[in-house]
This record gives sequence, structure tokens and C-alpha cells, in this order.
Amino acid sequence: MAHVQTNLTKVDPVWHRICKEAEAAITAEPLMGGLVHAGVLHHKSFEGALAYRISMKLASPEMSEQILREIADHAYQEAPELASAARADIVAIYDRDPACHRFLQPLLFFKGFQAVQAYRLGHWLFQNDRRDLAYFIQMRASEVFGVDIHPAARIGQGIMIDHAHSIVVGETAVVGDNVSMLHSVTLGGTGKEDDDRHPKIGDGVLIGAGAKVLGNITVGHCSRIAAGSVVLEEVPPMKTVAGVPAKIVGEAGCSQPSVTMDQILNT
Repeated sequence: MAHVQTNLTKVDPVWHRICKEAEAAITAEPLMGGLVHAGVLHHKSFEGALAYRISMKLASPEMSEQILREIADHAYQEAPELASAARADIVAIYDRDPACHRFLQPLLFFKGFQAVQAYRLGHWLFQNDRRDLAYFIQMRASEVFGVDIHPAARIGQGIMIDHAHSIVVGETAVVGDNVSMLHSVTLGGTGKEDDDRHPKIGDGVLIGAGAKVLGNITVGHCSRIAAGSVVLEEVPPMKTVAGVPAKIVGEAGCSQPSVTMDQILNT
């Protein structure tokens, strides 16, 4: 029997869509051609484009884009889940942010997305005992994006950080999947303790602008934290908390607050 050889091409719908949007962007604005070609169309894969973008943003006189690119390329090759999480983040941003009209935008323009991908790279380095490199990436992400996420923190996928000014996530913080947070959010400690001291945020949580969640406390899944709140105690699942200090003011109001992004308090 004759041997039939088949070529199976891996389907990557997120990358395919980004490339199509990149071509349309150049047609609409030819002056963006150089940036879009360099950032998207010169690359064969989403992983290549992501490594290029992150290395370009984090490069400095202390560490070149080429070195950072090699680090990122190696990370994405060794840990495919990093780019899978980035794809989920892009879809989450597109679904939840009314200012996002294309998959292309987070990759090229949204510092919240870029900062989270820098964190993911730093976290992988931290887990692989390359901690000085991880701290360097944390430092550069803080300098470039205004987002300071400790590389030891654990963050899920489908994350949206909108506007992404002054975000702080501490060393022992845990953030679940499909979490949305706005600018000036802090997931911090309450003193100088050096053990497990930071919040544990469940899946599907919405954290409003300026909210501070402090200490080794759990915020239950699909809950809402109102803007400007200071959360010092446990939050049960599917509740809304507000105030300083934050108190329960009602139910979450829907099954997935982080997706609907509804911040109106109906108390």
C-alpha cells in the first residue's frame, strides 16, 4: 500500500487574525507600515512577535534587545503555556475593553497586556532559578509600564488590566483566571512579615480602580471590589464589597463580574 504523506498545519486563530488586522492597519495608515511589519508581519508565529515586542519595550543600555529576545524566544520554546496565556489575555481584553477593537491593539499598544507578558516571562525565569534576570525584568516593567508585579506572584490567564497605571502585585499574591482590574490596584501586604502575606484572588473577580487588597486574605470567585475600597478581610464568593475598610454591600450582581465589567453598586 502506498504511503500517503500529509502536512498538518497548526491552526492559530489568534495569530491569523492579528496578521490580517496588521495588513489592514497598514492599508489604512501607511505611515504605520514600519512598526507593524517589524512588530507583526516579519514574524512567523505569535511567539516570535510577542518575544520581539516585549524585548523592544524592556531593552535598555544595561541589557540589549537582542539578549532579551533570545531569553524570550527560549522561554516560549520551553514553556508553550506562556504564549497560550497571552492569547487568552488578548481575547479577554478584546471581549471586556470597549476601547479594544482589534486583537492587534494589545500586542502593539496596550501596556497592561505588555506588562503582564513581561511578568509571565519573569515568572518563568524565577521558577527556573534565574532570579536576577527575573528581578531585572520586574524592574524594567515597573520603569516602562508603571506596573510592578513580583516575579514570584502567581497569575492565571485571561487577565485584563485596564489603563495599568500604578499596579502593584506582591510576592506571595495569587490571581486566578479571568480576573479584571483597573488602574492603581494594589495586592499588597500589611507589614514586614516575610511569609505568605499577600491576597489570593479567585477566578472571575473584578477589582475597581484604586482598590487596595491587603494581607493574606482570600477574595472569593466572581466577586466585585468597588473602586477606591480597602479590603482587609476575607470576601466570600459572588459578593460586592465597598468602602474603607471594605464591607459586603450586596451580591455580585451577575455570574461573571470580570467579564461584564459592571461597576455600578445597587445597594
